[in-house]
Amino acid sequence: MASAELQGKYQKLAQEYSKLRAQNQVLKKGVVDEQANSAALKEQLKMKDQSLRKLQQEMDSLTFRNLQLAKRVELLQDELALSEPRGKKNKKSGESSSQLSQEQKSVFDEDLQKKIEENERLHIQFFEADEQHKHVEAELRSRLATLETEAAQHQAVVDGLTWKYMETIEKLQNDKAKLEVKSQTLEKEAKECRLRTEECQLQLKNLHEDLSGRLEESLSIINEKVPFNDTKYSQYNALNVPLHNRRHQLKMRDIAGQALAFVQDLVMALLNFHTYTEQRIQIFPVDSAIDTISPLNQKFSQYLHENASYVRPLEEGMLHLFESITEDTVTVLETTVKLKTFSEHLTSYICFLRKILPYQLKSLEEECESSLCTSALRARNLELSQDMKKMTAVFEKLQTYIALLALPSTEPDGLLRTNYSSVLTNVGAALHGFHDVMKDISKHYSQKATIEHELPTATQKLVTTNDCILSSVVALTNGAGKIASFFSNNLDYFIASLSYGPKAASGFISPLSAECMLQYKKKAATYMKSLRKPLLESVPYEEALANRRILLSSTESREGLAQQVQQSLEKISKLEQEKEHWMLEAQLAKIKLEKENQRIADKLKSTSSGQSVGLAQENAAVSNAAGQDEATAKAVSEPIQSTSLVPDVESREDLIKNHYMARIVELTSQLQLADSKSVHFYAECRALSKRLALAEKSKEALTEEMKLASQNISRLQDELTTTKRSYEDQLSMMSDHLCSMNETLSKQREEIDTLKMSSKGNSKKNKSR
Repeated sequence: MASAELQGKYQKLAQEYSKLRAQNQVLKKGVVDEQANSAALKEQLKMKDQSLRKLQQEMDSLTFRNLQLAKRVELLQDELALSEPRGKKNKKSGESSSQLSQEQKSVFDEDLQKKIEENERLHIQFFEADEQHKHVEAELRSRLATLETEAAQHQAVVDGLTWKYMETIEKLQNDKAKLEVKSQTLEKEAKECRLRTEECQLQLKNLHEDLSGRLEESLSIINEKVPFNDTKYSQYNALNVPLHNRRHQLKMRDIAGQALAFVQDLVMALLNFHTYTEQRIQIFPVDSAIDTISPLNQKFSQYLHENASYVRPLEEGMLHLFESITEDTVTVLETTVKLKTFSEHLTSYICFLRKILPYQLKSLEEECESSLCTSALRARNLELSQDMKKMTAVFEKLQTYIALLALPSTEPDGLLRTNYSSVLTNVGAALHGFHDVMKDISKHYSQKATIEHELPTATQKLVTTNDCILSSVVALTNGAGKIASFFSNNLDYFIASLSYGPKAASGFISPLSAECMLQYKKKAATYMKSLRKPLLESVPYEEALANRRILLSSTESREGLAQQVQQSLEKISKLEQEKEHWMLEAQLAKIKLEKENQRIADKLKSTSSGQSVGLAQENAAVSNAAGQDEATAKAVSEPIQSTSLVPDVESREDLIKNHYMARIVELTSQLQLADSKSVHFYAECRALSKRLALAEKSKEALTEEMKLASQNISRLQDELTTTKRSYEDQLSMMSDHLCSMNETLSKQREEIDTLKMSSKGNSKKNKSR
């Protein structure tokens, strides 16, 4: 339980981490874009500064020129002032010279006036350029400040996300450490429980032997004294295994296989219908590529994008029901437990239909309120809204009857056996009603598509999407008709197969009795198989211990592989959804390509109609041979230089497409190979880590044993030294005792010698006397 909770936490945190990582990437991209924009603005600012410097230099040169001109004017005025009195004196003599001076003065005045006007114009230009440069510089500086603030905000968001991620990692590591401690305690408790279970098994074995002895005695008494017939009571008779009807099981499996094929077709049609409806909302009445669609259609599109998570489980539930019907089982309503799962999936899909129905009706009303909607189109929209309501009601009715059929396998009191045939009949009627509703939807939608195609604002994308929706609706109609006819043809067999059950009884009473009967059937089959098989040799004890170690290391690696398989299945489901999306996009692109090729062919025909008769024949031959291989097309189009460009472009596009497709296939294969290798290496590393953990545990146990052995050795050495010291002490004491005894003996000998000497002296004295 703890591992499941931990796994759920890890999955949630992994999802949050993926979301945060995606946001982090988006923010990083925004920061990089803003940095690039700021760099570009800085470059523009540098260019403006350079232009300003140039203008300042020009202004300086102009001011210098103006100063020169002003000095020249002053000099000319001084000369004029000097020349005026001279002219008065020499007026009579120099009329010709005065005329020349007046002409020079007029020339100088004109030159001065031009210079003044030019100076004034340059001043105005310089002032305007300076004002424009200041304005641009102010705008760029304000924009640079805003971009710097946005970059700082983005960096703060990135820092916050990284800090949050690190905090979650630390939290997960703490949780992991706690769970490891908890797992160790649980392992200890499990060991204790195993010991207790072994004790309980011994007690159970003793009790079983005692009870088996009593049971044999009681059975002998019952057989001799009390006869009992289990077919007399229906409760007991339901536990008896009925006769195996292989033909019935094969027939039911064949019917289930046909139903699975029809449901798969229906699921594919529903997926296409919801997906193309989502695409249509994005382009009509407002194209999302040009303008934003309404919030209602956005919400409706978001709900329709989730259709696969509700439609796909219908196929899975039917597949599980088909797999549960085998040749060895007994197939009746009480034993079809998987029908409940299919009913639950159908209930979730009906909840999805109820959720999108108001948005669908409001979307049709929004189309009616559009300025492009005519009265005929508005009438078709109203008919379609009524048809959608009928479709949801038919699905609800069908789900109600299927839920009733699933009750005998879960709640025996929910549906009486007398009502089985009526419920099956109502299921067939509901399927026929579903077929009729789909025929009405197909009819009304085809009329709606025809009216929309005649509108002047109808785009090619809208026409293509309507054709795809019509094809999916036609597929839904055909699938509903097939399922309805299939169920009507097999309705009598379904009603007749309800009596299939225990012998001499009305049938199974409860799901529990049916489950017990199936268990007895399996036990009987395994017992019959065990009688046919020879007994296997027992595994030696040492080999069993080795296998146990391998099993302990492999079970944990198996859990890791199971997690990897679960992740791979989630990736596969996401990739399948993306594959369906891109397949639909490829279909739309293919239709567009065909129409574009047709348009180019028509244009080529129209351009070649004004040429000569021979060239027209050659162009016709080229257009007729365009569907053949490239060699014949080039051979035909050699004399025509104007129309031979289309096959070259198409061949070049095909070569590029083939090259990129081959490259994509190669990269995907390399990616899959790398993923498989990484998974393999991860599994090997995990298994090696588990083996290393087991080896470390065994090493710890061996080290503990070595410590105990060393302690025993040291204890024995201490005992040996103590005994050796005691023996040495005893030997020393004995040597001391012997020394003392020798000393006493020497003293006694000396005393004896002295006594002898004294006795000899006394004897000599006596003799002398």
